[in-house]
Amino acid sequence: MSESGSRGARLFGRYAFPPNELGYCGPPGSEELLAELDSGEGGIDLVSRARAFDGAWPYLEALAECGNIADPLDDAVVRAYWVGSGLTDAVDPARLLARVQYAFAGQPGGVVHDIVGDSNCLAHHSFHVFAVYPWLKLVPRAGPQALSVLQQCRIRWGTVVQLDREQAVVRSRPLVFDGSVLSLGTEALETVRWSADGRALVDRPSEGDLVSMHWDWMCDRLTAPDVDALDRCTDRALTLANRYLKSDGDDGPVAPRSDPRTPGGTGAPARRAW
Repeated sequence: MSESGSRGARLFGRYAFPPNELGYCGPPGSEELLAELDSGEGGIDLVSRARAFDGAWPYLEALAECGNIADPLDDAVVRAYWVGSGLTDAVDPARLLARVQYAFAGQPGGVVHDIVGDSNCLAHHSFHVFAVYPWLKLVPRAGPQALSVLQQCRIRWGTVVQLDREQAVVRSRPLVFDGSVLSLGTEALETVRWSADGRALVDRPSEGDLVSMHWDWMCDRLTAPDVDALDRCTDRALTLANRYLKSDGDDGPVAPRSDPRTPGGTGAPARRAW
């Protein structure tokens, strides 16, 4: 494992931990994952652990192939998926869509199987949240509950304005729905954890830091270019989401599609999207 691969596996773990703690994705043992990320005392292999989060794997593979990078857990690949970069923009949308539709052929509910030739298909977590998860179609009728899930599950960014022993108040732009369109609203304050019982995903932040958030955890410090990339990827994902928001597509099982990696290949086991 290269140094970049080791960094990438650790970075992946920081973003994957919050939904894993909630039981939404990945294998059991979130306490061990947090301990490993915090102090290296969890007794687990972060690389093997990352590979168990199969919802992210089609995107990591697509990014690695596009960048001619051997390791899908390379730091540049992982950052492109969770935050965004030029590598994210370089992945061909049509090839990505074919890969993702195949990988999640057995999973009903999202709009991904309704999409045809959209240039905003991108190898980024925000696309997965809005296109593969079932919550987008539920927003018009489930209202605040569905909106809250989309808000918490997307990777958000903001500025730390207040800090205490294990929580931080962050100023960021929340996801809002006006009855027909999803967008980012005006800045508001939200409280997230940066530590729990002395264990953290990041070193103690400072007021004024730019940070990323997933569910109710702070995951990383960001640079201004990171924020620009995350903003751009989120905007593209929202453009796609609003195009398919009113879709009345069938929520039943979807027929297996051909594997885009294997000419003539058919059938695929369903992957767990969370």
